[in-house]
Amino acid sequence: MGAGISGALLAESLTECGLEVVMVDRRKPLAGSTSASTALLQYELDTPLIHMRRALGEKIADRVWRRSRLVVSALAERTVRLGIAADFAPRDALYLAGDVLDAAGLASEARARRSIGLEVEILGRRELLTRYGIRRSAGLLGRGGFVADPLRLAAGYMRTAERRGARVFSPVEVQSVREHARGVVATTSQGFQLRAKYAVFSTGYEVVKGIQATGHSIQSTWVIATRAQRRALWPTECMIWEASDPYLYLRTTADGRVLCGGADEPFSDAGARDALSARKFALLERRLAALFPALDPEPDYAWAGTFGSSENGTPIIGRIPGNKRLFTVLGCGGNGVTFSMLAAQLLTSEIAGDGDRDAALFAPRRRH
Repeated sequence: MGAGISGALLAESLTECGLEVVMVDRRKPLAGSTSASTALLQYELDTPLIHMRRALGEKIADRVWRRSRLVVSALAERTVRLGIAADFAPRDALYLAGDVLDAAGLASEARARRSIGLEVEILGRRELLTRYGIRRSAGLLGRGGFVADPLRLAAGYMRTAERRGARVFSPVEVQSVREHARGVVATTSQGFQLRAKYAVFSTGYEVVKGIQATGHSIQSTWVIATRAQRRALWPTECMIWEASDPYLYLRTTADGRVLCGGADEPFSDAGARDALSARKFALLERRLAALFPALDPEPDYAWAGTFGSSENGTPIIGRIPGNKRLFTVLGCGGNGVTFSMLAAQLLTSEIAGDGDRDAALFAPRRRH
Protein backbone atom coordinates (compact mmCIF):
# COMPACT_ATOMS: atom_id res chain seq x y z
CA MET A 1 0.00 0.00 0.00
CA GLY A 2 1.70 3.13 -1.32
CA ALA A 3 3.03 3.63 -4.85
CA GLY A 4 5.88 6.01 -4.19
CA ILE A 5 9.62 5.45 -4.10
CA SER A 6 9.38 3.06 -1.09
CA GLY A 7 6.74 0.91 -2.76
CA ALA A 8 8.58 0.93 -6.08
CA LEU A 9 11.91 -0.18 -4.62
CA LEU A 10 10.27 -2.88 -2.53
CA ALA A 11 8.14 -4.16 -5.42
CA GLU A 12 11.21 -4.44 -7.64
CA SER A 13 13.16 -6.28 -4.94
CA LEU A 14 10.32 -8.71 -4.15
CA THR A 15 9.59 -9.50 -7.80
CA GLU A 16 13.26 -10.28 -8.35
CA CYS A 17 12.77 -12.97 -5.69
CA GLY A 18 9.87 -14.38 -7.72
CA LEU A 19 7.02 -13.08 -5.57
CA GLU A 20 3.71 -11.86 -7.00
CA VAL A 21 3.19 -8.21 -6.05
CA VAL A 22 0.23 -5.83 -6.20
CA MET A 23 0.63 -2.13 -5.43
CA VAL A 24 -2.29 0.16 -4.54
CA ASP A 25 -2.41 3.86 -3.74
CA ARG A 26 -5.22 6.24 -2.87
CA ARG A 27 -3.49 8.82 -5.06
CA LYS A 28 -2.00 8.43 -8.51
CA PRO A 29 1.33 6.56 -8.50
CA LEU A 30 4.29 8.76 -7.51
CA ALA A 31 1.96 11.62 -6.53
CA GLY A 32 2.75 11.67 -2.79
CA SER A 33 5.90 12.90 -1.06
CA THR A 34 8.08 11.31 -3.75
CA SER A 35 7.03 14.04 -6.16
CA ALA A 36 8.35 16.72 -3.77
CA SER A 37 11.70 15.06 -3.07
CA THR A 38 14.94 16.83 -3.99
CA ALA A 39 16.75 13.46 -3.99
CA LEU A 40 19.97 14.25 -2.19
CA LEU A 41 21.01 10.60 -1.88
CA GLN A 42 23.52 10.61 0.94
CA TYR A 43 24.45 8.35 3.82
CA GLU A 44 24.74 11.27 6.27
CA LEU A 45 21.71 11.30 8.55
CA ASP A 46 19.95 14.40 9.82
CA THR A 47 21.21 13.57 13.32
CA PRO A 48 25.02 13.89 13.59
CA LEU A 49 26.82 10.71 14.60
CA ILE A 50 28.11 12.25 17.84
CA HIS A 51 24.55 13.20 18.84
CA MET A 52 23.13 9.81 17.87
CA ARG A 53 25.76 8.11 19.99
CA ARG A 54 24.55 10.07 23.03
CA ALA A 55 20.91 9.21 22.32
CA LEU A 56 21.18 5.55 21.28
CA GLY A 57 24.59 4.44 22.48
CA GLU A 58 27.77 4.15 20.46
CA LYS A 59 27.24 0.58 19.24
CA ILE A 60 23.75 1.17 17.82
CA ALA A 61 24.54 4.60 16.38
CA ASP A 62 27.64 3.30 14.62
CA ARG A 63 25.66 0.41 13.09
CA VAL A 64 22.95 2.79 11.85
CA TRP A 65 25.47 5.07 10.17
CA ARG A 66 27.45 2.20 8.62
CA ARG A 67 24.28 0.62 7.26
CA SER A 68 23.21 3.96 5.77
CA ARG A 69 26.55 4.15 3.94
CA LEU A 70 26.12 0.63 2.57
CA VAL A 71 22.53 1.35 1.49
CA VAL A 72 23.51 4.34 -0.64
CA SER A 73 26.15 2.25 -2.42
CA ALA A 74 23.65 -0.56 -2.95
CA LEU A 75 21.10 1.84 -4.45
CA ALA A 76 23.69 3.16 -6.89
CA GLU A 77 24.86 -0.31 -7.90
CA ARG A 78 21.31 -1.60 -8.37
CA THR A 79 20.20 1.42 -10.38
CA VAL A 80 23.15 1.00 -12.75
CA ARG A 81 22.60 -2.77 -13.03
CA LEU A 82 18.93 -2.31 -13.92
CA GLY A 83 19.74 0.38 -16.49
CA ILE A 84 17.38 2.94 -14.92
CA ALA A 85 17.89 6.39 -16.48
CA ALA A 86 17.17 9.01 -13.83
CA ASP A 87 20.00 11.58 -14.11
CA PHE A 88 21.79 9.48 -11.51
CA ALA A 89 25.22 10.99 -10.78
CA PRO A 90 27.83 10.76 -7.98
CA ARG A 91 28.23 13.78 -5.71
CA ASP A 92 30.22 14.68 -2.62
CA ALA A 93 28.34 16.23 0.32
CA LEU A 94 29.55 19.43 2.00
CA TYR A 95 28.24 19.89 5.56
CA LEU A 96 28.58 23.49 6.74
CA ALA A 97 28.97 24.66 10.33
CA GLY A 98 25.75 25.98 11.84
CA ASP A 99 23.77 26.25 15.06
CA VAL A 100 23.77 22.47 15.67
CA LEU A 101 27.51 21.92 15.11
CA ASP A 102 30.05 24.75 15.05
CA ALA A 103 33.63 24.38 13.83
CA ALA A 104 34.67 22.45 16.95
CA GLY A 105 31.57 20.27 16.67
CA LEU A 106 32.37 19.43 13.05
CA ALA A 107 35.88 18.41 14.09
CA SER A 108 34.39 16.03 16.69
CA GLU A 109 31.97 14.70 14.09
CA ALA A 110 34.86 14.07 11.69
CA ARG A 111 36.71 12.04 14.32
CA ALA A 112 33.61 9.99 15.07
CA ARG A 113 32.98 9.20 11.41
CA ARG A 114 36.59 8.25 10.78
CA SER A 115 36.46 5.90 13.77
CA ILE A 116 33.85 3.78 11.92
CA GLY A 117 35.65 3.86 8.57
CA LEU A 118 33.95 6.82 6.86
CA GLU A 119 36.29 9.01 4.84
CA VAL A 120 35.77 12.74 5.48
CA GLU A 121 37.76 15.93 5.09
CA ILE A 122 37.63 18.96 7.40
CA LEU A 123 37.75 22.34 5.67
CA GLY A 124 38.56 25.52 7.58
CA ARG A 125 37.35 29.04 6.89
CA ARG A 126 40.11 29.81 4.39
CA GLU A 127 39.73 26.50 2.51
CA LEU A 128 35.96 26.95 2.21
CA LEU A 129 36.39 30.42 0.77
CA THR A 130 39.21 29.44 -1.60
CA ARG A 131 37.68 26.22 -2.90
CA TYR A 132 33.96 27.03 -2.89
CA GLY A 133 33.60 30.76 -2.34
CA ILE A 134 31.61 30.07 0.84
CA ARG A 135 32.03 32.24 3.93
CA ARG A 136 31.54 29.87 6.87
CA SER A 137 33.77 28.95 9.80
CA ALA A 138 34.16 25.29 8.76
CA GLY A 139 32.83 22.49 6.60
CA LEU A 140 32.94 18.68 6.55
CA LEU A 141 33.31 17.08 3.13
CA GLY A 142 31.99 13.55 2.75
CA ARG A 143 32.04 11.28 -0.28
CA GLY A 144 29.92 8.53 -1.74
CA GLY A 145 26.63 10.37 -2.31
CA PHE A 146 24.48 10.72 -5.43
CA VAL A 147 21.77 12.87 -6.96
CA ALA A 148 18.87 11.73 -9.14
CA ASP A 149 15.52 12.70 -10.58
CA PRO A 150 13.26 11.13 -7.91
CA LEU A 151 10.23 10.62 -10.16
CA ARG A 152 12.22 8.99 -12.94
CA LEU A 153 14.07 6.87 -10.36
CA ALA A 154 10.85 5.63 -8.77
CA ALA A 155 9.17 5.15 -12.15
CA GLY A 156 12.15 3.11 -13.38
CA TYR A 157 11.94 0.72 -10.44
CA MET A 158 8.17 0.48 -10.79
CA ARG A 159 8.40 -0.34 -14.50
CA THR A 160 11.02 -3.00 -13.75
CA ALA A 161 8.67 -4.58 -11.22
CA GLU A 162 5.77 -4.41 -13.70
CA ARG A 163 7.81 -6.16 -16.39
CA ARG A 164 8.17 -9.04 -13.91
CA GLY A 165 4.43 -9.16 -13.37
CA ALA A 166 3.72 -6.63 -10.61
CA ARG A 167 0.38 -4.84 -10.94
CA VAL A 168 -0.40 -1.25 -9.91
CA PHE A 169 -3.92 -0.02 -9.14
CA SER A 170 -4.98 3.55 -8.29
CA PRO A 171 -6.82 5.37 -6.97
CA VAL A 172 -7.61 2.62 -4.46
CA GLU A 173 -8.15 3.46 -0.81
CA VAL A 174 -7.67 0.62 1.66
CA GLN A 175 -9.99 1.09 4.62
CA SER A 176 -9.09 -1.97 6.68
CA VAL A 177 -6.57 -4.80 6.79
CA ARG A 178 -7.19 -8.03 8.68
CA GLU A 179 -4.57 -10.67 9.35
CA HIS A 180 -5.44 -14.37 9.61
CA ALA A 181 -3.43 -17.55 9.99
CA ARG A 182 -2.43 -17.92 6.34
CA GLY A 183 -2.42 -14.34 5.06
CA VAL A 184 -4.10 -10.94 5.09
CA VAL A 185 -7.28 -9.44 3.65
CA ALA A 186 -7.40 -5.77 2.70
CA THR A 187 -10.82 -4.21 2.11
CA THR A 188 -11.08 -1.14 -0.13
CA SER A 189 -13.52 1.77 0.10
CA GLN A 190 -15.30 0.30 -2.96
CA GLY A 191 -15.89 -2.93 -1.05
CA PHE A 192 -13.36 -5.07 -2.93
CA GLN A 193 -11.05 -7.43 -1.10
CA LEU A 194 -7.37 -8.03 -1.76
CA ARG A 195 -5.95 -11.29 -0.44
CA ALA A 196 -2.23 -11.84 0.04
CA LYS A 197 0.31 -13.61 2.22
CA TYR A 198 1.78 -10.31 3.43
CA ALA A 199 0.90 -6.60 3.38
CA VAL A 200 3.27 -3.64 3.59
CA PHE A 201 2.21 -0.09 4.44
CA SER A 202 4.76 1.97 2.47
CA THR A 203 2.99 5.18 3.42
CA GLY A 204 5.84 7.66 3.75
CA TYR A 205 5.06 10.08 6.56
CA GLU A 206 1.49 8.83 7.22
CA VAL A 207 1.57 6.78 10.41
CA VAL A 208 -0.40 3.52 10.50
CA LYS A 209 -2.68 3.00 13.50
CA GLY A 210 -1.05 0.87 16.19
CA ILE A 211 2.52 1.97 15.43
CA GLN A 212 4.53 3.48 18.25
CA ALA A 213 5.26 6.95 16.90
CA THR A 214 6.93 8.50 19.95
CA GLY A 215 9.24 11.21 18.70
CA HIS A 216 7.76 11.07 15.22
CA SER A 217 6.53 14.39 13.85
CA ILE A 218 5.26 15.79 10.57
CA GLN A 219 7.28 18.55 8.94
CA SER A 220 6.73 20.84 5.97
CA THR A 221 9.55 21.97 3.73
CA TRP A 222 9.86 24.43 0.85
CA VAL A 223 12.01 24.25 -2.30
CA ILE A 224 12.94 26.55 -5.18
CA ALA A 225 14.52 25.59 -8.51
CA THR A 226 16.44 28.45 -10.12
CA ARG A 227 16.73 29.28 -13.77
CA ALA A 228 19.51 27.47 -15.63
CA GLN A 229 22.67 29.30 -14.62
CA ARG A 230 24.74 31.22 -17.16
CA ARG A 231 27.93 30.84 -15.12
CA ALA A 232 29.86 27.91 -13.77
CA LEU A 233 28.49 26.56 -10.49
CA TRP A 234 30.57 25.68 -7.45
CA PRO A 235 33.44 23.16 -7.88
CA THR A 236 32.35 19.51 -8.22
CA GLU A 237 28.71 20.65 -7.80
CA CYS A 238 28.66 18.82 -4.47
CA MET A 239 25.50 18.63 -2.41
CA ILE A 240 25.52 21.28 0.32
CA TRP A 241 23.65 21.34 3.61
CA GLU A 242 24.01 22.88 7.03
CA ALA A 243 24.57 21.65 10.58
CA SER A 244 21.55 23.74 11.61
CA ASP A 245 17.94 23.22 12.60
CA PRO A 246 16.19 23.85 10.31
CA TYR A 247 18.91 23.52 7.70
CA LEU A 248 19.36 24.79 4.17
CA TYR A 249 20.08 22.14 1.54
CA LEU A 250 20.98 22.50 -2.13
CA ARG A 251 22.21 20.66 -5.16
CA THR A 252 22.49 21.15 -8.89
CA THR A 253 20.47 19.53 -11.66
CA ALA A 254 21.49 18.02 -14.98
CA ASP A 255 20.29 21.14 -16.84
CA GLY A 256 22.27 23.61 -14.72
CA ARG A 257 19.68 24.69 -12.16
CA VAL A 258 20.13 24.94 -8.42
CA LEU A 259 17.60 23.23 -6.14
CA CYS A 260 17.51 25.01 -2.79
CA GLY A 261 15.26 23.91 0.05
CA GLY A 262 14.69 24.26 3.76
CA ALA A 263 13.00 26.68 6.18
CA ASP A 264 11.11 23.66 7.58
CA GLU A 265 8.13 24.05 9.91
CA PRO A 266 6.60 21.39 12.24
CA PHE A 267 3.12 21.04 10.77
CA SER A 268 1.32 19.12 8.03
CA ASP A 269 -1.80 21.20 7.34
CA ALA A 270 -1.65 21.89 3.60
CA GLY A 271 -3.59 25.14 3.85
CA ALA A 272 -1.37 26.55 6.59
CA ARG A 273 1.73 25.36 4.72
CA ASP A 274 0.69 26.97 1.46
CA ALA A 275 -0.19 30.24 3.20
CA LEU A 276 3.48 30.54 4.18
CA SER A 277 4.86 29.61 0.76
CA ALA A 278 5.44 33.09 -0.71
CA ARG A 279 7.40 34.16 2.37
CA LYS A 280 9.35 30.90 2.50
CA PHE A 281 10.29 31.01 -1.18
CA ALA A 282 11.55 34.59 -0.77
CA LEU A 283 13.59 33.49 2.27
CA LEU A 284 15.21 30.65 0.32
CA GLU A 285 16.02 33.04 -2.53
CA ARG A 286 17.74 35.42 -0.09
CA ARG A 287 19.67 32.65 1.67
CA LEU A 288 20.89 31.22 -1.63
CA ALA A 289 22.02 34.68 -2.77
CA ALA A 290 23.86 35.18 0.53
CA LEU A 291 25.67 31.84 0.19
CA PHE A 292 26.57 32.30 -3.50
CA PRO A 293 26.30 36.01 -4.43
CA ALA A 294 27.32 35.41 -8.07
CA LEU A 295 24.42 33.03 -8.75
CA ASP A 296 21.04 34.08 -10.15
CA PRO A 297 18.72 32.99 -7.33
CA GLU A 298 15.43 33.81 -9.04
CA PRO A 299 13.30 30.66 -9.18
CA ASP A 300 11.67 29.18 -12.23
CA TYR A 301 9.79 26.68 -10.05
CA ALA A 302 8.85 26.48 -6.39
CA TRP A 303 6.93 23.97 -4.30
CA ALA A 304 6.25 22.72 -0.78
CA GLY A 305 6.21 19.17 0.56
CA THR A 306 5.52 17.16 3.70
CA PHE A 307 7.70 14.53 5.32
CA GLY A 308 8.07 12.61 8.56
CA SER A 309 10.79 13.30 11.08
CA SER A 310 12.02 11.43 14.13
CA GLU A 311 13.96 12.41 17.24
CA ASN A 312 17.04 10.43 16.19
CA GLY A 313 16.77 10.73 12.42
CA THR A 314 16.09 7.00 11.96
CA PRO A 315 13.20 5.46 10.00
CA ILE A 316 10.54 3.01 11.20
CA ILE A 317 10.73 -0.20 9.15
CA GLY A 318 9.54 -3.69 9.96
CA ARG A 319 6.80 -5.95 11.25
CA ILE A 320 3.94 -4.14 12.99
CA PRO A 321 3.90 -5.23 16.66
CA GLY A 322 1.33 -7.93 17.38
CA ASN A 323 1.25 -9.07 13.75
CA LYS A 324 3.18 -11.65 11.74
CA ARG A 325 2.22 -10.60 8.21
CA LEU A 326 1.83 -6.82 8.37
CA PHE A 327 4.81 -4.52 7.83
CA THR A 328 5.31 -0.76 7.74
CA VAL A 329 7.75 1.68 6.16
CA LEU A 330 7.92 5.20 7.55
CA GLY A 331 10.74 7.22 6.01
CA CYS A 332 11.87 9.97 8.37
CA GLY A 333 13.79 13.17 7.72
CA GLY A 334 15.88 14.19 4.77
CA ASN A 335 17.02 10.65 3.92
CA GLY A 336 13.73 9.46 2.46
CA VAL A 337 15.07 7.77 -0.68
CA THR A 338 17.99 6.24 1.22
CA PHE A 339 15.60 4.83 3.79
CA SER A 340 13.32 3.54 1.02
CA MET A 341 16.21 1.44 -0.26
CA LEU A 342 16.92 0.29 3.30
CA ALA A 343 13.28 -0.77 3.60
CA ALA A 344 13.50 -2.77 0.37
CA GLN A 345 16.51 -4.64 1.75
CA LEU A 346 15.12 -5.27 5.24
CA LEU A 347 11.61 -6.31 4.20
CA THR A 348 12.76 -8.50 1.31
CA SER A 349 14.98 -10.33 3.79
CA GLU A 350 12.07 -10.66 6.24
CA ILE A 351 9.52 -11.83 3.66
CA ALA A 352 11.61 -13.82 1.20
CA GLY A 353 14.85 -14.54 3.02
CA ASP A 354 16.38 -15.40 6.36
CA GLY A 355 16.00 -12.02 8.04
CA ASP A 356 18.45 -9.13 8.42
CA ARG A 357 20.86 -8.58 11.30
CA ASP A 358 20.04 -4.86 11.39
CA ALA A 359 16.26 -5.27 11.39
CA ALA A 360 15.93 -4.58 15.13
CA LEU A 361 17.61 -1.19 14.75
CA PHE A 362 14.62 0.17 12.82
CA ALA A 363 11.73 -2.02 14.01
CA PRO A 364 8.41 -0.43 15.03
CA ARG A 365 7.57 -0.47 18.73
CA ARG A 366 4.26 -1.40 20.28
CA ARG A 367 2.17 1.60 21.30
CA HIS A 368 1.85 1.90 25.08
